[in-house]
Amino acid sequence: MSSPLSTASSEPRMAPARPDAAVTAGSARFTVITDRLIRMEYSPDGAFTDAATQLVLSRDLGPTPTFRVVRGDDRLEILTEHLHLAYQPSRGFSRSGLSVSLRTAVLNLHGGTWHHGDAWDPHESYPTNLGGTRRTLDEADGRVDLGTGLLSTNGISVIDDSGSLLLQKDQWVRPRPGAGPVDGAPGGEDLYLFGYGQDYRGALRDFFALTGPTPLVPRALLGNWWSRYHPYSEEEYLALMDRFAAEELPFSVAVLDMDWHWVDIDPAIGNGWTGYSWNTELFPSPSRFLAALHERGMEVTLNLHPAAGIRRHEDAYAPMMRDLGRDPESGEEIPFNITDKAFVAAYLERAHHVLEEEGVDFWWLDWQQGGVTDIPGLDPLWMLNHIHYLDSGRERPGGRRRPITFSRFADASSHRTPIGFSGDTVASWDSLAFQPEFTARAANIGYFWWSNDIGGHMFGVKDSEMMARWVQLGCFSPINRLHSTASVFNSKEPWRYSRDARATMNAYLRLRHRLVPSLYTWARRAAADGLAPIRPLYHDHPWCAGAYSHHTEFLFGDLLVVPMVHRSDAATGLAQESAWLPQGAWFDLPTGRRYTVGVEDGAELVLSRRLEQVPVLARAGSLLVLAGDLAEAAGANPRCLDVVVVPGADGVFVLEEDDGSPEPGPDGVVRTRFALTWDENAGRARLEIDQGGPRGVVPEAREITVRLLSAGGDVRASLDGRVLEVRGRRADGLTLGAGLDIELGEVLPADGVVVELEGLRSAPPVLADEVFSILEPVEIDYAVKDRAWDVVRSGATGGALLGGLRAVGVPDAVLAAVAEVA
Repeated sequence: MSSPLSTASSEPRMAPARPDAAVTAGSARFTVITDRLIRMEYSPDGAFTDAATQLVLSRDLGPTPTFRVVRGDDRLEILTEHLHLAYQPSRGFSRSGLSVSLRTAVLNLHGGTWHHGDAWDPHESYPTNLGGTRRTLDEADGRVDLGTGLLSTNGISVIDDSGSLLLQKDQWVRPRPGAGPVDGAPGGEDLYLFGYGQDYRGALRDFFALTGPTPLVPRALLGNWWSRYHPYSEEEYLALMDRFAAEELPFSVAVLDMDWHWVDIDPAIGNGWTGYSWNTELFPSPSRFLAALHERGMEVTLNLHPAAGIRRHEDAYAPMMRDLGRDPESGEEIPFNITDKAFVAAYLERAHHVLEEEGVDFWWLDWQQGGVTDIPGLDPLWMLNHIHYLDSGRERPGGRRRPITFSRFADASSHRTPIGFSGDTVASWDSLAFQPEFTARAANIGYFWWSNDIGGHMFGVKDSEMMARWVQLGCFSPINRLHSTASVFNSKEPWRYSRDARATMNAYLRLRHRLVPSLYTWARRAAADGLAPIRPLYHDHPWCAGAYSHHTEFLFGDLLVVPMVHRSDAATGLAQESAWLPQGAWFDLPTGRRYTVGVEDGAELVLSRRLEQVPVLARAGSLLVLAGDLAEAAGANPRCLDVVVVPGADGVFVLEEDDGSPEPGPDGVVRTRFALTWDENAGRARLEIDQGGPRGVVPEAREITVRLLSAGGDVRASLDGRVLEVRGRRADGLTLGAGLDIELGEVLPADGVVVELEGLRSAPPVLADEVFSILEPVEIDYAVKDRAWDVVRSGATGGALLGGLRAVGVPDAVLAAVAEVA
């Protein structure tokens, strides 16, 4: 039977390397794909495969690199510019028979050498491999072990593709020749050695060239998601969305957990965990409900547990039975079989396409039932992800859509089927503390788009501070999806938490919506260049030891984020996190503070914040482009933009937008370049805005407001000779510090926009004001606070200030906060 995924032939899809890249030695074949990437195959019968696999789609990454082959008695050596492979055929693929060493220096003091069979121990005392990700966080309460990643301090990692099935031209899969007929156990070995040293970006770039790029995710998915395991009715769900809108809390994705379908079914046919038919008691008119969500600018996804197949109560049952040549009157179950082409064709057409025609945008595939299929060695989760992703981008009457699915991580190829659902974590501080590390480290295996349950999923206790901190983290996560388990008490509406937590949650949900233009630019960079939007600091600073030492901080685009993942001190109200800053001048967006790091190795420091703020640091000269109007849908290219200007240096940011088509080409992409020239000595700055690309993709005229951070002076601003009003801006206390605002009004970026500023100066917060803001809310003896204020008013700075405060009895937690600003 032909594949339901493609009309192409069922022949293997070939992906050969260049012939001059291969070196054979008996039962082994080595392919020099790049001078840092070598494929190593062992086949007892000497039969090697050039077909594509579940993981590898291309082995031709460009011209064959220069390499040298040295043969001797029972010895083969391959030398590239960076690698030295040694093989003894008599010993085969064994620890003493096969090794690869780096020929260049690496960060790890023990150098970089790999022996066949080396396995990474995630509990090792001296880190080598930097870790990757894992299938799920189900029931995790804090740290869990991660799988291996591509990046390592010793510069070498290996991906084992031996058990991967072969990919056919029609997108179906088949076992490899020689695989075990029962369990698919590989008959040989197929290894890919990455020897990139500390060229982490190079390793990821070539990984994507080998395995396929990260797809471009739909823009709307980068806004806020609402999700809750709760039997909503149509009326209740829409009323909640309207309350969010009334409170100016923008959501762009509506998630319906399993109660959208019938769950109370005849026990004779099983339980209601699996379902494909709307519960019409809750949703009398599904198409009306979905249309109402679309009118509110939202995408819709439904939860799906497909393991129990199709039973007689389903709307799709009779049509599927007829498609499969069976009698619907029998009432017999249609078992779930993801490897049966006839089942898959009917499953997609009758159970899913009908619902998509009603308005379902994509599916939340919640597979939890193990890894056995009728094709030996095939993981059903991988096949589900593969099938649903391809099907979502099919040709349909309304035209193709950008493919997407929402599912669990299956293997190292899962980056090709985003978005990832990380599973059901325990709602605890330990889970919160691990989540930023888990999310950022996934970039080490090229997996960029994790969606975690923001706030935790189950168990735990209600904790307003923890919830607010989690929403702050969600604001700077790949996907911000608030979710909770079935409980009348466990839900994530901000008004269900304390006053301060509610204000914090509101502010960061709004900020997330405003961040979409910048994050989508990074989504496009991820697809085109393999750059991770959220990543550990060592991706950008691989030779700095400090970049490896703080696991919770990460880069969000160009911003450095230090999430607050520990409780605040009861007396001072301050939470503290240790962090590392790279060399340069940095400004904290919520406070406007300036941090200057003069040494090449960067600097360690302790950051203290009250509940309402989280450290978000931008380099001097940074430009952050935000959506300016909360009422504009996250999925649309906004008409109103805010441009946050960080003072102190020149900078450039190129905003990328497209027409939302499945694969936007040059005629569907607009790039707007924001270029800042900053002359501190002359008190001048210049912001140039220039847009290139086709008309009709973005609004021709845009309302733009320039928001300068930590800037002051007697500023005069002009646009094409027109004098602009400059207004002082007080810090909002939550997400943006004090500075100046300049409204440009309606402008035409395609015609070029130039804003000139004179009389300008950087104006970070005054030290005395900063210390006062730290001391004022602290609940300690008034006399101690008064004596501390006397020390501040004396003009003492640095060590003298801290020594004086300590002498009058200021607590250590407060001293740490003052040390940060002093």
